Amino acid sequence: MNKQKVLHVGAVQMNPLLGNVASNIMHHQEWIEQAQAEGLELLVFPELSLTGYGLKTAVPQVAMEADDERLHALAAAAGDMQVIIGFVEEASPGEYCNAMAMLQHGEVVSVYRKMILPTYGGLEEGKWFSPGRRLVCSEVQPGWRSSSLICEDLWNAGVVHCAMMQRPEVLCASVNSASGIVSTEFSNEDGWPLNLKFYAHLYGTPVIMANRYGPEGESLFWGGTSIYGPRGELLALAEPGEQLIRAELCRDAIAAARFDHPTHRDANTPLIIELLRQQQGIS
Repeated sequence: MNKQKVLHVGAVQMNPLLGNVASNIMHHQEWIEQAQAEGLELLVFPELSLTGYGLKTAVPQVAMEADDERLHALAAAAGDMQVIIGFVEEASPGEYCNAMAMLQHGEVVSVYRKMILPTYGGLEEGKWFSPGRRLVCSEVQPGWRSSSLICEDLWNAGVVHCAMMQRPEVLCASVNSASGIVSTEFSNEDGWPLNLKFYAHLYGTPVIMANRYGPEGESLFWGGTSIYGPRGELLALAEPGEQLIRAELCRDAIAAARFDHPTHRDANTPLIIELLRQQQGIS
């Protein structure tokens, strides 16, 4: 198989309407059309982009199964471009997940369920959602695979490490990050760039982060949607407001970064497993 040397990627910074799935789908279609017109091959939307964030007891009203016809309609609109959107998945009756759907070729290629559900500061996802248990890595184009994580997952270094051990060419991060939601001392605006730059540089892997911008109830989402290259270099950064950012990723640049700093090669997974067993008191 001929591996594609360059991948054109983008991220949408938007502010979905809370609970208004129909309106949000319409806006997704508009962004998808714009991305296709610009020749993008991978497009990432924010966390829960179809529903908004602060759903609370409205979670069941906006949930859909992974084979929902509305997701398939967006997948048809995506065409050959892989589009990653955030939604509430009905995993089973009464059980709901904060999830991402990977859409391409008219199909729901895969679904990732958020693993780490924050319950600190002003965050209470563990009260409404069930956690996921599996990582997802999907092919975007020949020679390009994407691993996807959702917001708090990226603040758990063990989860990120396991995702990176799949050796994806791109890490996609869908986020709902609001100013001051954790505490007055913890700055999401300062913390997220450090987080993303660190992982991109450490693993020689581009990172695409899509966050919201704008108000929802008492919360204010600060944006900062960004794309980092395989040496942690900033390739694109959104200004305040709703917009689409884009960047060109190069497979050779990823290879060079990983050769210089071979984190994947030297990860020593058997040692990590042994250390974890020691911590759990397992012989």
